[in-house]
Amino acid sequence: MRYYVLFGPPGAGKGTQAKFLAEKYNLHHISTGDLLRQEIKKGTDLGNQAAVLINAGNFVPDEVVVAMIKNCIEENTQVEGFLFDGFPRTIPQAETLDVLLKERGEEVTSILSISLPDSMVFERIQNRALIEGRIDDTKREIIQNRIDTYHHKTEPLIDFYKKQNKYQEVDGTGTIEEVFENISKFVK
Repeated sequence: MRYYVLFGPPGAGKGTQAKFLAEKYNLHHISTGDLLRQEIKKGTDLGNQAAVLINAGNFVPDEVVVAMIKNCIEENTQVEGFLFDGFPRTIPQAETLDVLLKERGEEVTSILSISLPDSMVFERIQNRALIEGRIDDTKREIIQNRIDTYHHKTEPLIDFYKKQNKYQEVDGTGTIEEVFENISKFVK
């Protein structure tokens, strides 16, 4: 089983690239954002708690996310691997993922990182908010909080995975097709 982590700032195109990668390589796409939005839409207790945090630009607690991911892995056995989108976002989450996979006799295959300057992150998130009607992406201060949180909590994962020789970086400023082609080189 292969396990890829799609990494990059909010608005880097992880969701778009994940759909193409999942289809081409028979990977199950696990988007923690989509999982949480489904819970919010259903109005579950978890969804309501998550909505408050997400609308303020904050992360949902690790134990909730990890439980959802573990269930997803166990329920999807007819794929060649998994593509994590939006997880892990912190070193403790990465360590938890390593433990979860080790218990299965497996490990993360590779980190596929889409790099993008902050100015493009703002532009893309605001554009996405208009197209998809995502309320959590409409306010400048919330977008800035998401970018700051990414830099402070998520970017340390770069060194974490570089030490494991699993980190691969792709320039995210090109077209969707160019970025996909470059990511695919690392998946092959």
